[in-house]
Amino acid sequence: MSDNSLRIAFVGLGNMGGPMAINLVKAGHEVYGVDLSETALQRHKEAGGKCAESIPEAVKDADVVITMLPAGKHVRAVYTGDEGVLTHAERGTLLIDSSTIDVDTARDVAGEAVASGMHIVDAPVSGGAVGAQAGTLTFMVGGPAEAVERARPLLDVMGKSVVHAGDAGAGQAAKICNNMLLAISMIGTCEAFVLAEKLGLDAAKLFEVASTSSGQCWSLTSYCPVPGPVPTSPANNDYKPGFAAEMMLKDLGLARQAAESFGAATPMGHRAAELYEQFCNQDAEKRDFSAIIHFLRQTG
Repeated sequence: MSDNSLRIAFVGLGNMGGPMAINLVKAGHEVYGVDLSETALQRHKEAGGKCAESIPEAVKDADVVITMLPAGKHVRAVYTGDEGVLTHAERGTLLIDSSTIDVDTARDVAGEAVASGMHIVDAPVSGGAVGAQAGTLTFMVGGPAEAVERARPLLDVMGKSVVHAGDAGAGQAAKICNNMLLAISMIGTCEAFVLAEKLGLDAAKLFEVASTSSGQCWSLTSYCPVPGPVPTSPANNDYKPGFAAEMMLKDLGLARQAAESFGAATPMGHRAAELYEQFCNQDAEKRDFSAIIHFLRQTG
């Protein structure tokens, strides 16, 4: 280990967490991975990481604990359970939760972490598995400025953009608002291409017009849902995710929950959630979220 290297416990080595942890290994840090999947642990070990059999073992003497977990209930269990991070990590440890979860859970866990003498930020990401592998993620971070600045050098290794959104839970708020907007814009983009097909308008011509006029949006110009115009989009790879439709549905559920809890009107977000739920119920949850264009064609 170099003088600048840290001992890091990384809990959750899935499609996102695995590549993020490997990038930290490549940067010279000692990264102890924890995961239920032996395959994920083996992949981490082959990349130069170390493996721990339990959370207590991983967080012992760790400078930093990073988590990337599926849902709020997993985050709460990993941090606050009897075998959890807050029980076994040292006071003063920096905690970074990059899971995408509900705002209430993020704030609750942050409160317990602070009460345990630790520093914590919620830092969900945007950029998908490709961004995780390339180290080009965007981190939306909530927490005290001091904790965010401690986390920033590590986030810079794993991503290209770090936005301090506000206090505890603000990173989660930014993530769910962004992804609700993304879902709505993707459905609108898909609808435009489906209508163009019915009208006999070539998809490439619609792209040429919309990408340089008022219809321009990220869902069109960076992630076009039809093959051809954007070679790197999942549409050119049989709609393999990318960002899976089931993950978009999860984020829309979080947005809906937040809207109901805080009294916000999100009728388009609500409708987007309904459409993605119907799409995923057709056994399409493992496809990229842009593949909802097929569902809209069938609906029409």
